[in-house]
Amino acid sequence: MIDSNLHKSMLDSLSGGICAVNQDRIITYWNKGAEILTGYTNFDTVGKCCDGNILMYVDAQGRDVCKNGCLVVESIADGRPHSMEVYARHKDGYRIPVLVRASPIKNSDGLVTGAIEELCDNSSKVEFIHKIEELEKCALLDPLTGVMKRRGLEMNLRSVFGVMHRFGWSYGIFLVDIDGFEKINDGYGRDIGDNVLKMVTKTLLNSLRSSDTVGRWGGEEFMVIAMNVCEDHLYAIANKIRVLIEQSSFSVGTDIIRVTASVSATIAHPNDTMDSLLKRIAQLMERCKVAGKNCVSIKLDA
Repeated sequence: MIDSNLHKSMLDSLSGGICAVNQDRIITYWNKGAEILTGYTNFDTVGKCCDGNILMYVDAQGRDVCKNGCLVVESIADGRPHSMEVYARHKDGYRIPVLVRASPIKNSDGLVTGAIEELCDNSSKVEFIHKIEELEKCALLDPLTGVMKRRGLEMNLRSVFGVMHRFGWSYGIFLVDIDGFEKINDGYGRDIGDNVLKMVTKTLLNSLRSSDTVGRWGGEEFMVIAMNVCEDHLYAIANKIRVLIEQSSFSVGTDIIRVTASVSATIAHPNDTMDSLLKRIAQLMERCKVAGKNCVSIKLDA
């Protein structure tokens, strides 16, 4: 599996700007190219709504594009890419000509979960086309399961902190690890192992809200980022995930393939960092494994 840091390095190496937003139009990622082009940094943008007082796109007639005909809104609504030549406001106040292309991000069921907006200095359209091709090489979705890769999950986790501080929303973070997955691969082969991963993915997607983010953290591990989850509901959600995976199965010849999963869960707190949150959820997973797997481990406080 390609290291997620490589995805960031590839995206940051693009001369064009890359901006990712979720369904609520909250910015979850802002690359170096966007910073160089617009003057706005990660700190200025991530966790904020894209229709806020940031780039303020206008067309050649000075009409507000963000309020009337927003490309991201259109792309999320119809699941298709949209492009437009606009004039963005640089952080220093002046206008810059930008070619903008918004593309939907879809999950394995074809549901749109957000959008990627690509920004390029409009003085070089040929270069922009080449950069789009580069971007396609480092897509955010896992090709096997169709859900977000680790890099996309990390982008979403970073946005969690900005949203918490701005709106006071709470988030539940769940790590799901398939128990004994290596035995499936060893006993039945990797193709069956891949089918198990797909089965677990669909079970997760079907057992959670459409607003929840599901992604493949790596190998046989999945992560769920659930908005507006209070402490009282944390265990119930985690156990629902565990039970539904345990009750999922498919046939291979005369054999029934079933797996169980260990689920660790915690609430993201305003005083958390990415490191502290990931460390806590990993430690909780270790408790599950020590306890015999197929169980739930939660921690409410930081």
